[in-house]
Amino acid sequence: MLKVENINVYYGAIHAIKNVSFEVNDGEIVTLIGANGAGKSTTLQTVSGLLHSHTGSIEFMGKSLAGIPPHKVVSLGLAHVPEGRRVFLQMSVEENLEMGAYTRPNSEIADGIADIYQRFPRLKERRKQVAGTLSGGEQQMLAMGRAMMSKPKLLMLDEPSMGLAPILVEQIFDIIQELNRAGTTILLVEQNAQMALSIAHRGYVLETGKVVATGTGEQLLEDEAVKKAYLGG
Repeated sequence: MLKVENINVYYGAIHAIKNVSFEVNDGEIVTLIGANGAGKSTTLQTVSGLLHSHTGSIEFMGKSLAGIPPHKVVSLGLAHVPEGRRVFLQMSVEENLEMGAYTRPNSEIADGIADIYQRFPRLKERRKQVAGTLSGGEQQMLAMGRAMMSKPKLLMLDEPSMGLAPILVEQIFDIIQELNRAGTTILLVEQNAQMALSIAHRGYVLETGKVVATGTGEQLLEDEAVKKAYLGG
């Protein structure tokens, strides 16, 4: 579904991503793990068109994403929930969800919102509430719900558990698995390597902008170098 080959991304003189290649197949949960500053978020931003690679190629559903602006990438079926959630703080929960549906026909919006409320009952309870007054966990649910309003084939999640209490982290990961079982392919960037690998079909380990290891979630959980670096073992 997504094929990334030999991308190189620079911030000025800093070479942030170095010949990174990976792929995501239809129906998978694939995770990118690594320390802070390893290049995980930069990789997602490059896939969604917010940053540009100097080399290589990015293909989604067999189509090159080169030169396609980010808002058009969403129309192709690829949604990105950025780090820090980035919900519209002054808008209500329901208005945020409506914003997520800008690529959909108006006739589909009400059904889309009903579907999100079924998956996220908490959002239904808070539907008239201003998003800025929600808790961190509720804002994360809203950011995911807003992205799902575009009916994505591939959902990219950047650090969905960041800053959340452990019980909420478990809830968010349960929701990710539910979305995947319902047919959404997931590309997950996550510092909580233990949780990410425990639900991922496959994973890639990034270190200082390079892919240094890949394998199934189970293989990486058992890998001694990964255990030592990311799993406190």
